[in-house]
Amino acid sequence: MLNETLLINQLKSNQTKEQAFKELVSLYKERLYWHIRHIVKSHDDTDDVLQNTFIKVFRNIDNFKGDSKIYSWMYRIATNEAISFINKNAKRLQTTNEEAQDLAINNLQSDVYFEGDEIQLKLQKAIATLPQKQQIVFNMRYFQDIKYKDMAEILETSEGALKASYHIAVKKIEDYLTQD
Repeated sequence: MLNETLLINQLKSNQTKEQAFKELVSLYKERLYWHIRHIVKSHDDTDDVLQNTFIKVFRNIDNFKGDSKIYSWMYRIATNEAISFINKNAKRLQTTNEEAQDLAINNLQSDVYFEGDEIQLKLQKAIATLPQKQQIVFNMRYFQDIKYKDMAEILETSEGALKASYHIAVKKIEDYLTQD
């Protein structure tokens, strides 16, 4: 794996940009795919959002200042793209974000790429009841095991706020899963 500073320099150079970008995609596409997938739910929608994320990264790499790690910057773009996708989808369907989310979860059962069982489906339904920020924090911590320090950089908030959001999310999910 390339050193991050070297990779960024290669991404900003016209001679090496394309090859460096292929390396970047190779390094991060799977992690970003699952990050986005936990937000938008559908495989096909995830592919679209992932593609848009990488297009934005490619077009905006020259604006990357290096204040954070490149993966934090890309996760922030992916998160914003996923949220924008949900908002646009809700608007297109003339529903609320929550209703659009419920629809996406109901469609999970027929998604050939969804390998979860009934318990996994119930967990996804529980997660969908959370406010959007808690959903993102829960998914990043629970499914991707992202450290609070890194999450704080990605979501541009404090570790304390994230820990509180995660704790509240876990409690709400437990309550949802234990009701009859």
